[in-house]
Amino acid sequence: MGILDRFKHQAKGNRGKDMSDAAERKANERTGDKHERQVDDAQQRIEGQLGVDRDRPEQP
Repeated sequence: MGILDRFKHQAKGNRGKDMSDAAERKANERTGDKHERQVDDAQQRIEGQLGVDRDRPEQP
């Protein structure tokens, strides 16, 4: 199972958001924040495809 498969499987809760944030921080760190806007846009698109919605409260 690849990293994206694991992320997709775990993306429905806080852990998915935490993993997404960690990946964003790591990408920004490695690029020296030169591509921060593009990384943020990519993160939002991926979260949208996986069904992670930061605007909605979590449902049990």
